[in-house]
Amino acid sequence: MDYLDMDTENCPVRRALDLVGEKWSLLILRDAFNGVRRYDDFRRHIGLSEAVLADRLRKLVAAGVLRVEPYREPGARTRSQYRLTPKGRDLWPVLLALKQWGDLHAGDPAGTPLDIRHADCGAPVRVEVVCSGDDHATLSTYEVTVRSGPAARLRSA
Repeated sequence: MDYLDMDTENCPVRRALDLVGEKWSLLILRDAFNGVRRYDDFRRHIGLSEAVLADRLRKLVAAGVLRVEPYREPGARTRSQYRLTPKGRDLWPVLLALKQWGDLHAGDPAGTPLDIRHADCGAPVRVEVVCSGDDHATLSTYEVTVRSGPAARLRSA
């Protein structure tokens, strides 16, 4: 089946964007990966209105990307904090790839504001597309083929 003949309603990229593709959602996830947990800290750091932040957090929780956990500071009422779920943590390479692209194509001339390095050896971390075969070669877009998968459907006219 030719790519242009395929229906894109069940495209996994489209489905992922439906869940996390909005700018504020990605910035909430960026902060969650960097240790932000509390509503007020998200609001203060990202600069979102309360209504937008509450809506995006609710959607990320409903999608199973974040989970709500209660916490209570001494003498205060119980409040909620937000933690990444395994499904949410699986988005880390996506955010790292966006950061990598942003550093290269939209970065500050002074350099990156977030220097992400391997904790053990101190080397910079980067995202690559690799073959899952024995040689694990790094691949460019010119070295892959795209075929229809088992869920591919023909576009309706």
